[in-house]
Amino acid sequence: MNSKITKIGLILRGFAMGMAEVIPGVSGGTIAFISGIYTQLLDAIKAILSFEPITAFKKDGWRGVWVIINGDFLLYLLLGMVGGIVIGVFAITHLMESYPIPLWSFFFGLIIASTWFIAKQIPTWNVTTIGLFIFGTVIAYLYTIVSPTNGNEALWFVFISGTIAISALLLPGISGSFILLLLGMYAFVVGSVKNLLTDFNTDYLLVVGVFATGCLLGLATFSRFLSWLFKIYPNQTLALLTGFMLGSLNKVWPWKIILSWRVNSQGEEVPLLVKSVSPFHPGIDHPYFLLALFLMVLGASLMFIFDRLELKRVQK
Repeated sequence: MNSKITKIGLILRGFAMGMAEVIPGVSGGTIAFISGIYTQLLDAIKAILSFEPITAFKKDGWRGVWVIINGDFLLYLLLGMVGGIVIGVFAITHLMESYPIPLWSFFFGLIIASTWFIAKQIPTWNVTTIGLFIFGTVIAYLYTIVSPTNGNEALWFVFISGTIAISALLLPGISGSFILLLLGMYAFVVGSVKNLLTDFNTDYLLVVGVFATGCLLGLATFSRFLSWLFKIYPNQTLALLTGFMLGSLNKVWPWKIILSWRVNSQGEEVPLLVKSVSPFHPGIDHPYFLLALFLMVLGASLMFIFDRLELKRVQK
């Protein structure tokens, strides 16, 4: 464990990462990146998924394994993440039900700032990076206007959603929750976790278990690929992600009207098709307009504050 980062510091970073993974606007990878632990996290995950722990166990037993995987670092980071996820599940779902427009405004601000933050990491923009940026923007935007937001509650799709979403943990700039939003699975997965914690049920346990299994597979398969991709094509990868985030902003635009409804597996009527509109559209209520604008600016400002803090940390 890096001697400059205390146990409390790691727990707080983990808590922020856990909250971020629940919020579909900022990624745990971004928090790790701007708080100075991104490289350590990636190296620890790669070590766990390699043959190094086996070799270390044969030589020095469990103590050797703990050293190889940077056990102290992972332990305190994961403790914080669990706390952040649990608190985030309850707080965010409540706010979504009671104050959707202000909450989505905050998310929108976070994503805009995250997009800018990622774009800044590209030292040189050329034909390739600009082309990938445009490609990512167009593809993501087309997805938001073509694909319905209902998702698929079949277990095979829950598994695939977990496999894809977990990759975002390793990406500084896009969150697993944001991936779930694009797949139309955010409400279903987060709701299942919340219901499992409050009312233990085998149906919820099955959904969460299948999702967690998908996450494990995604972590095992994507971690090495992403590490290679960032190592060989860092600028191109970041340019594509920047475009993807920018094009996907339509998905979290706060002001929407519902075009059609559906009934989910719990028998609840939920939106099926929605359309982004102006905040002054006749079908939009305005009790939180000023609050929404304030939270949008606040969300963007937080990312720039984190950026400044990281710049000062690097300059020391």
